[in-house]
Amino acid sequence: MHPPDLRLRALRLHRDGATVAEVARAVGLPYPTVRHWCRVQPEPRQRSTASRCFRCRDVENPTDPGQYAYLLGLYLGDGHLVTAARVPVLRIACAQTWPGLVDAAETAMRSVLAFSVQRVPSAGCISVQSYGSHWPCLLPQHGPGPKHRRPIVLTAWQRPIVQAHAGSFLRGLFHSDGCRFVNRVTVRGRTYVYPRYMFVNESTDIMALCQWALDLLGVAWRMNRRNSLSVARREAVAVLDRHVGPKC
Repeated sequence: MHPPDLRLRALRLHRDGATVAEVARAVGLPYPTVRHWCRVQPEPRQRSTASRCFRCRDVENPTDPGQYAYLLGLYLGDGHLVTAARVPVLRIACAQTWPGLVDAAETAMRSVLAFSVQRVPSAGCISVQSYGSHWPCLLPQHGPGPKHRRPIVLTAWQRPIVQAHAGSFLRGLFHSDGCRFVNRVTVRGRTYVYPRYMFVNESTDIMALCQWALDLLGVAWRMNRRNSLSVARREAVAVLDRHVGPKC
């Protein structure tokens, strides 16, 4: 006999659009068990997210534009939007070593669109995911194949949001594909220790968006490799500390 809360969790996942196989993997139960639950238990009607999709409501900005900018940054870094499923699903891969990042990703999804968010553990990471038919409306950068092999361009309605919330956008980028660490350099026998930010991404379009957002905040940066950006000047690091900060 399985605990009632486990069965309820499985039914909620299936109600939110997950297939029986996806639910079985998420709750760690055999496929036949989950299939039986989903067939026997009548599914409550899924709440529509249309009323929360600001694009479908013909509203210029989301309810929380800062959270949207942050989620957009996370998506461009470690996100994946599957549109081939019965219901589109947005997934953000977060390292298990950063539980605060997992919480922040879930908060952003709920603030922007999601009624329900799941955390699916896998080797070394936790996939924060949400099913919703309107995710493609809000993340038009989705498409087949890796992001670095296709154009990534902000739409006319996204650019003002990022311009007004460049710090939140950068926070999402650096929390996904970046880091803050302490750099040590020895010059003529003297060791210098200072904090530094790095952002690494194979997409030249996403790297250009990061550079643009840094320029909006007046943050000095340089490319130390073709796919790697560095922020090391003291005043520039101080600005990113206010807007980004280290992962937690």
